[in-house]
Amino acid sequence: MKTEKRYLFPADYMADPSVHVFNGKIYIYPSHDWECENVENDNGDQYVMKDYHVLSIDGDPMTGTVTDHGKVLGLEDIAWAGRQLWDCDVAEKDGKYYMYFPMKDRNDVFHWGCAIADRPEGPFIPQPDPMRGSYSIDMCVFHDDADGEYYVYFGGLWGGQLQRYKDNIHLETPYLPEGDVPALPSRVVRLSKDMLQYDEEPKPIVIIDENGKPLKANDPHRFFEASWMHKYNGKYYFSYSTGDSHLLCYATGDNPYGPFTYQGVILTPVVGWTTHHCIIEYQGKWYLFHHDSVPSGGKSWLRSLKVCEIQYDENGKIQTIDGMD
Repeated sequence: MKTEKRYLFPADYMADPSVHVFNGKIYIYPSHDWECENVENDNGDQYVMKDYHVLSIDGDPMTGTVTDHGKVLGLEDIAWAGRQLWDCDVAEKDGKYYMYFPMKDRNDVFHWGCAIADRPEGPFIPQPDPMRGSYSIDMCVFHDDADGEYYVYFGGLWGGQLQRYKDNIHLETPYLPEGDVPALPSRVVRLSKDMLQYDEEPKPIVIIDENGKPLKANDPHRFFEASWMHKYNGKYYFSYSTGDSHLLCYATGDNPYGPFTYQGVILTPVVGWTTHHCIIEYQGKWYLFHHDSVPSGGKSWLRSLKVCEIQYDENGKIQTIDGMD
């Protein structure tokens, strides 16, 4: 059956949505695509994003009015800025809103910044320095209602630079596994109580098959980028993009650190190279926010935000959605 989808903001190209319900309203924290003359490459130089906007939806995500609250943070606001403000995420604690963003420094290395606001729509004021020990991209901030802690899931291959690190140490020579060996995993880290630093060393997120073996590097369902975490009926659902095989997949576990057992495909390939997403509950229904490049005529660096409803079966399995319908 065809799944109804909605383009959320046709007025501009935005992608990589992180979405949360704050004060009863849906807020979207996307990256902001710009036209560019860079040649597409595996390093992602065509993704020249240089600022963030905040969007909100009045009511139902499939029909409600979408408001652009304008630019809330730009490269020029950040003391250590080099280039490329890629996807971000926001968490609320004690009435403050914390935006975590990846950005390349002046040596072209990704680190994380943190910016703080008094309202979910910003503006966000950045801290003067990057977070200590931070690396790679694609942060998802997850507040676990079981222990009250905040966890960040992160990592991205190729242009996301995850292959440049082993045991959280920068490598002189990047290592990207190939073939019939365990795939390079995503990472998770618990945040400090003040939300401004790591509270521990990042740990690998291992995705295993039905036999308890880690997914291999040549498996089209292995992790590539775009981590997201949500809970459904007490289970932890870790979802992610497979990058060069163009799928959104998910795995489930019993705690924030995993391991997570592979379950299936959420979304089949869309028009455009990347698929990046989040999953939220709103008024008793579950929604998948993502993007594609149909409105730009297939330009992978000019993407448009979309949303559709998702369904779980009686066993908690997410029903696969056709990315092209």
